[in-house]
Amino acid sequence: MRPSIIRMIRPRRPERAAEPVLPPLALYKAILRAHVHKLPAELRPLGDQYVKSEFKAHKSIDNPLHIIGFLTQWQDYLRNIDGGSWMQGKMSQEELDKMSPEQIGQLYELMQEAKKAGSSQA
Repeated sequence: MRPSIIRMIRPRRPERAAEPVLPPLALYKAILRAHVHKLPAELRPLGDQYVKSEFKAHKSIDNPLHIIGFLTQWQDYLRNIDGGSWMQGKMSQEELDKMSPEQIGQLYELMQEAKKAGSSQA
């Protein structure tokens, strides 16, 4: 991802006005650091693996809108992890309706892996 695209980013929502989107590498590192301190030990490998695979899969994206959307969503994730709100987080029907069939499938696979991680630690 080109640094020039990062400089063009403007927040979409007023609550994000004070917080610009982090550059990809800084965001990636911040998420992995947050996992160390905020995720339970049994979920950390799953979270780390998922973040690494997603950032790797999106490494060669050139569309600025996709880059901004990707970084914005991961920054929201980081904010949820840091704030602890991820534990009681639920997706709204509106959020689910916006997802593609691929994303729904990916979410289902993630849920299955999280259940396996939880049951193997019990």
